Amino acid sequence: MTHWIVLPIILPALLAPFIVLAARYHITIQRTLSIAGAIALIALAAGQAWTASDGTVTLYQLGDWAAPFGIVLVADRLSTFMVLLTTLLGLAVLLYAIGSKWDERGRHFHALFQFQMMGIIGAFLTGDLFNLFVFFEVLLIASYGLMIHSGGAVRLRAGVQYVLYNLLGSTLFLFALGAIYAETGTLNMADLAGRVQLVDAGDNVGIRVAAVLLILVFAVKAAVVPLHFWLPSSYSEAPGPVAALFAIMTKVGAYAIIRVYTLIFPPDLEVTAGLQGLWLMPAALLSVAIGMIGILAARHLDRLVAYAVIGSMGMVMVSIALFTPEGIAAALYYIVHSTLAAAALFLIADMVRGGRADLALNAAPPVPGAPLISAMFFTAAIAMVGLPPLSGFVGKLMVLSASTASPLVVWIWAVVLGTSLIGLVGFSRAGSVVFWKGKATPLPEDTEQPPAPSALSYSAVGVLLSLLIALTVFAGPAHNYTRAIAAQLFERSAYIGTVMETPGKLSEGSKEY
Repeated sequence: MTHWIVLPIILPALLAPFIVLAARYHITIQRTLSIAGAIALIALAAGQAWTASDGTVTLYQLGDWAAPFGIVLVADRLSTFMVLLTTLLGLAVLLYAIGSKWDERGRHFHALFQFQMMGIIGAFLTGDLFNLFVFFEVLLIASYGLMIHSGGAVRLRAGVQYVLYNLLGSTLFLFALGAIYAETGTLNMADLAGRVQLVDAGDNVGIRVAAVLLILVFAVKAAVVPLHFWLPSSYSEAPGPVAALFAIMTKVGAYAIIRVYTLIFPPDLEVTAGLQGLWLMPAALLSVAIGMIGILAARHLDRLVAYAVIGSMGMVMVSIALFTPEGIAAALYYIVHSTLAAAALFLIADMVRGGRADLALNAAPPVPGAPLISAMFFTAAIAMVGLPPLSGFVGKLMVLSASTASPLVVWIWAVVLGTSLIGLVGFSRAGSVVFWKGKATPLPEDTEQPPAPSALSYSAVGVLLSLLIALTVFAGPAHNYTRAIAAQLFERSAYIGTVMETPGKLSEGSKEY
């Protein structure tokens, strides 16, 4: 058994307390440790993704206890893909936080950042539903600390709202886990995949209730309408780099839906037949519409970006709700695109905030560095809206192409294309007001010129935009890889066989269940 898989979880789990205990008063040491940890995480994630790229599924049994009794971590194409995306985003966010000195405005930023990375990566790698809940709680606690970083009454109020909604989701999660365990006697995902198949179709109320509760929990995490109310205020009030890191957190909900509803409750499972598509597709289409209308109606730049996250998550969920290999492949491509684009927009909005009194969409004197910031904004906006030639356009083409076999294809095309136009108008209006009309509003002579963003801040946003461009240039290979991920998800035997490769006695017991 290799310890390779657990290292991306152990590394931030060790760095965080070390930073608190040994470097709490030395910001330079904290930054050095965080940057070194982020680079090491990227190396580990890249190595794991390379190992999984040929379809290899790697298992780690904590304490060398075999599944389903022991805690297991599983590295397949999907989990390593998401871990690599998380680590790349984490480094860019960390660079911006250091460059903008956000990490100096409150206590324990770097320790909380490491705990947040641990929770997100753990959620992607775990092979057990209960430990998925545990990692959800780890990232929830860390994210609350990051949200209220540097304080303020408004930020605290938004943070409380964020915690309350997510605690409600956590409560439903526990109910779902209790129902599943009562019906099957296990919470290991691979073991559940086999045991759920044996549930009598005439006595499946408990399993159906659990499946519904789980999809509600994951929809809360993914901010799917009508369970999205916590996101606009929470993300818009969070510090800029924190909101950028949160761009991956809604994807944890999307990942959980993909994992659970292809492995445990696949679309062809008679016990839960129809549950996934019963309301998920309408909710996804509504999320796209609400998100793009919110962009048009937003009166503040940060809130506009928050609604863009809701709209982009709607696009991801539209593709997931198809529950076909083509749909999942398109969703995974779009997850990468929307994560990078949303993070870049949050960081750009924070740059604008540094040169203005607030982020209200009204004419104000030009912000320092306006030419470069505006170029970055329009690049990220083009990507988010889905205009050619960037990855948003390619991603939407993939989603539309995957939906051609759906009975709701007309609705999908109409909503996606119509809301894209609305989003374009909203982003154009915001950019024109902030960057163009501001030129006609001179700064009063007695007002001190705010400082321009640092080179490190520009570099962090440049990294994200460069990744977006690379995702566009290499769209073909990227889509081929997401199709390989989807193929492995729907061919569950490799995952189940690897996890349940246990002594004969346990295997026989599982079969006898």
